Amino acid sequence: MIEKSITKINYLIGIIPDLLKNIPDSEFSNKPATDKWSKKEILGHLIDSATNNHHRFVRLQFENEPLISYDQNKWNEYSRYNELDKNHLIKFWTLYNTHLIELIKRIPESKYNRKVRVKEENFMTLELLVEDYVRHMEHHLKQMVNY
Repeated sequence: MIEKSITKINYLIGIIPDLLKNIPDSEFSNKPATDKWSKKEILGHLIDSATNNHHRFVRLQFENEPLISYDQNKWNEYSRYNELDKNHLIKFWTLYNTHLIELIKRIPESKYNRKVRVKEENFMTLELLVEDYVRHMEHHLKQMVNY
């Protein structure tokens, strides 16, 4: 299953940047409602997800059942993604996921059954975490573009 996740991330970083670049800046920054994220903020959320999952993918290899969670709304708010240049966010998302692919490729198979707590009572194996990361990414990318 890990190979399938790697293939999917590679596919996404190959097609999504150009699709995002074709979205007009005004649409990319538009918040559909005060309590809804703009496309910039959705992409920023995916960067935050990459950041937090990067921690999980690394720390889970040497820590026993670490609790690694984050407040997605606060991360988004204080990262001020809607104020940043669209192209910067697209490049950062692409590069971060390119890096995560290289990390995931190098995780020993014996580590994929180790467990992380993403919420106090919610445990996931590293293998399921990688699969969930890709599923989550696809969900949000489909909010921004059709592919």
